Amino acid sequence: MSTPNEKTEKSVVVALILCFFLGGFGIHRFYVGKVGTGILQLLTLGGLGIWALIDLILIISGKFKDKNGNLLSW
Repeated sequence: MSTPNEKTEKSVVVALILCFFLGGFGIHRFYVGKVGTGILQLLTLGGLGIWALIDLILIISGKFKDKNGNLLSW
């Protein structure tokens, strides 16, 4: 088990591409292991786009985390 704020093997670039093209479906959240919120985004079309936009900004700024609370790695 890893401690929060460590880097994960999940890539910022992959999450960014998934969020940009498929953010309304929450695919980027499935990628980082956040299945529950991924399903919610899928059902709400990314919170009508707002939730997906916020995630996109978090990914670009390097503050998006995986299911264990670890930052994505470049």
